[in-house]
Amino acid sequence: MSGWRGLWTRLAARLAVRTLRGRLIAGLLVLLAASCAVVGVSTVLALRGFLTARLDQQLIADNGRFPASLEHRLLGEPDHDDLRDGVGDTRGQAPGTFGARLYGGKVTHAVVIRSLFVRRVPLTAADLAAVAHIPADGRGHTVSLSAIQDYRAVAVRGGDGDVLVTGLPLYGVSETLRQLELVEATVFGGVLVLAGVAAAGWVRLSLRPLRRVAATASRVAELPLASGEVAMRERVPGADPRTEVGQVGTAFNRMLGHVADALAHRHASEEQLRRFAADASHELRTPVAAIRGHAELALRHSGPVPTEVRHALVRVQAESARMSELVDDLLLLARLDAGRPLAREPVDLTLLVLNATSDARVAGPDHRWLLELAEEPVVVTGDGHRLQQVITNLLANARTHTPPGTTVTVGVRAAADGAEITVADDGPGVPEAVRSQVFERFVRADHGRSRAGGGTGLGLAIVRAVVLAHRGTVELDSRPGRTTFRVVLPDVATAGSPAAQAP
Repeated sequence: MSGWRGLWTRLAARLAVRTLRGRLIAGLLVLLAASCAVVGVSTVLALRGFLTARLDQQLIADNGRFPASLEHRLLGEPDHDDLRDGVGDTRGQAPGTFGARLYGGKVTHAVVIRSLFVRRVPLTAADLAAVAHIPADGRGHTVSLSAIQDYRAVAVRGGDGDVLVTGLPLYGVSETLRQLELVEATVFGGVLVLAGVAAAGWVRLSLRPLRRVAATASRVAELPLASGEVAMRERVPGADPRTEVGQVGTAFNRMLGHVADALAHRHASEEQLRRFAADASHELRTPVAAIRGHAELALRHSGPVPTEVRHALVRVQAESARMSELVDDLLLLARLDAGRPLAREPVDLTLLVLNATSDARVAGPDHRWLLELAEEPVVVTGDGHRLQQVITNLLANARTHTPPGTTVTVGVRAAADGAEITVADDGPGVPEAVRSQVFERFVRADHGRSRAGGGTGLGLAIVRAVVLAHRGTVELDSRPGRTTFRVVLPDVATAGSPAAQAP
C-alpha cells in the first residue's frame, strides 16, 4: 500500500504545474471541462427525462388495451410460443411492446410483440416478482427483466379485478443517449483542445509584461552589487500603471532607483574612506618615521640617561615601529582597493616558501615547522614582494595564534586549478564565531587579547586582497586540531618555460 502511495506521490509531483502560466491554463481548462461536464450531464438527464416521459404518455394512452386482449389465454396452456394474428389486440402497438396480466397477484400472461408475432416471454421467479411489484397507479416505472432487459411499464387495474401491465423497451432511449454522449464527448474534447491552444496563446500574451519584470529582475540579480561602482540602468520597459502587472513594474522601477541611489552613496562613501585612509597613511609615514628616528638618536646618546627615560625611549621606538607597520599595511590595502596594478613577473613560490619558513623558525623557535614541497619548482606570474608578504602573514598568523609546540606544515605544489600554497597547523583551531570573518579588516580571534601584544587584525585582510589582485582564491578550513589556509594562484608557469627563465 505504501508503495502505491509513494508512486502516486511521485507522479503527482511530476505532473504538478509550477509556473503561473501553466496554472492559469490548467485552471481555465479545468473550469471549461467542468462546465462542459455540467452541460453534458444536464443535457443527457433532460433528454432522458423527455424521452421517458414520451414513453409514459404512449403507455398511459394505451390504458392496458393490449394486455386486456390476452385475458382468455392462460400462461400455462400447452401451446406453441408464437401466437399469430387474431390473438391479442396488437393494433397500433410497436414491435417490442410488452404486455402482462396479473390476477390475484400472480402473472397469468406475459408476452412481447415481435414483428408479426406475439411471443410468450419466459419469466424467471425474479422477473415475476418484479412485474408483480409494479404499482397499479397509472404512472410509468422502469423494470428490468432478464429475458427482455429494461422496460418502461405502466400498470392499470382491469374491469374484473385484474392488473394490466403495458411496457415499451428503453433500448431506443439508451441508444439515443449513447449517441448523444458520444457526440458531446467528441465536441467537448475538440473544444477543450482548441480552448487549451487559445488559452496558452492568450495567457502568454497577457503575461508578457510579467515576463519583462522577471527578465529585468534576472539581469539585476547578475550585477556585481557587493562592492565597487555599479551602473544600474536596468528598468522594466512599458510599465502601465493601469494594470496590476504594470503597477508591479512601476514599483519595481522605483525600488531599482532607490537601490541605485543607495549603491551610489555607498560607493562614494567607500571612495572617500579609501582616499582618507590612503592620504592619512601617506601623511603619517613622515611624522612616524621622525618619531622613530629621534627615539633611536636619543638611545644612541653617549651620556648618562636615566633608566626611566631609557625605558620610555625604548617603548617609543617599539610603538613607532609598530605604527610604521600599521601605516604601511593601511597604505597597501588602500592601493589594492584602488586597483593599483601589481608587478607581473615570474615568481618562484618554492623559494618564497623556503625563505619565509626559515624566517618563521627564527621568529618562532618553540614551534615545529615542516615543509612539503614539489619535486620541481612551482613558478607563477605575479608580484614577488606581495606574494612573499602573503606567505609571511600566513606563517605569522599560525605562530601567533597557536601555543608552543604546535606543528605548522607549509606546502606548495602545482594543482589542477593553479599553484597551491597551504599552511596547516594542529593547534586549537579558529573559533567558529569568527571563521566567516577572518579575512575582514581588524578582525581578531581573541577579542580579549591586548592589542599591544597581538597583531593589528590586518594580516589576513592583506592576504585576501593580494590573492584577489592575482585573480586567485584563499580558503580556510578549521576544526579543533587542524586548521588549513589554502591559497590558489591561477597563473602557473613551469620551471622550464620562458616565463620561468626570464630574468
